[in-house]
Amino acid sequence: QVQLVESGGGLVQAGGSLRLSCAGSGRTFGNYDMGWFRQTPGKEREFVATISASGYSTRYADSVKGRVSISRDNAKNTVYLQMNSLKPEDTAVYYCAVGRSPFSVAALIRRDEYAYWGQGTQVTVSS
Repeated sequence: QVQLVESGGGLVQAGGSLRLSCAGSGRTFGNYDMGWFRQTPGKEREFVATISASGYSTRYADSVKGRVSISRDNAKNTVYLQMNSLKPEDTAVYYCAVGRSPFSVAALIRRDEYAYWGQGTQVTVSS
């Protein structure tokens, strides 16, 4: 059974930083793209960042580009999201997810391209 567990969320002031972690089990995660999405009440879950299986390729939403960095440690089955210069509009529940198919060629930016999701971790940025 595939499980993803996010951690690292919390309350931070605007301009601050947080590092989210997502630990996976039940699959060889090193074969799959991983992604981070976020969601606020009443809105659809939106793409934040994705990283290829190898870790060499990344892609970011325009809203976070330059402030956020995604990375992974395949030996630990863990993906990270380093978030800097946080803004109040970054407040959301952040979810990690693993891609449906191994060794994807294109960057996975749609929700339906991901097969498994974590339970989410709350990030709150105060002004």
